[in-house]
Amino acid sequence: MLKVVNLKSGYHGLVVVDGVSLRVQPGEAVALVGVNGSGKSTLLKTIAGLVPATAGRVLLAGRDVARQPAHRVAAAGCTLVPEGRGLFPGLSVLDNLRMGGYARRLAGRQLARLVELAAGFFPALQNRLGQPAGTLSGGQQQMLALARALVGEPQLLLLDEPSTGLAPLVVREIFEKIRGLKQAGVSLMLAEQNVQEVLRLADRAYVMQTGRIVLEGPAAELARSGEVQKAYLGM
Repeated sequence: MLKVVNLKSGYHGLVVVDGVSLRVQPGEAVALVGVNGSGKSTLLKTIAGLVPATAGRVLLAGRDVARQPAHRVAAAGCTLVPEGRGLFPGLSVLDNLRMGGYARRLAGRQLARLVELAAGFFPALQNRLGQPAGTLSGGQQQMLALARALVGEPQLLLLDEPSTGLAPLVVREIFEKIRGLKQAGVSLMLAEQNVQEVLRLADRAYVMQTGRIVLEGPAAELARSGEVQKAYLGM
């Protein structure tokens, strides 16, 4: 589904992602863990076309999208749910959902059907379709960001810190919803500070440090790794 080869990117001449290679198989959930500043968010933004790649390739279902703008990457089936959610707070929940079909130029009955399906996956949204997105709780806003991404029928969903700023009970609920997406066959890559939770969800994981992949393997194996436990799990 996704193959990243020797990818480099950064800001104003500063290299943040330094030669990263990784892969995501169809239907697989892959975790991306590392301390703040390790390059996780920049890597996801580069894959999604929001940060230009300076070297390397991003192959989405075999097609190189590394030099494509973000709207074309989204139209090709790769959607990013950014940290902070990126909602339009003054627009209704329904209009935010409709925006999920913009990159693919969805309209009419097709858009209405996909909006209905996406809202149906998150019952908390169904009775709030006319409510401004900015008035939702943090957990409901995260659900809306996920639902909006689903409207575009992505082949690959990139999630950047989906648990940020949420209470522990809400975090568990969000991860249950993400687990449901995985069970429905959506391919996932998650950058997440809640390492214990994301390693329970993921099939495989990569550990980033100063812009590079320093460890990789089955998620359950990395969860048992002494190095990972010491650095990320406080053990």
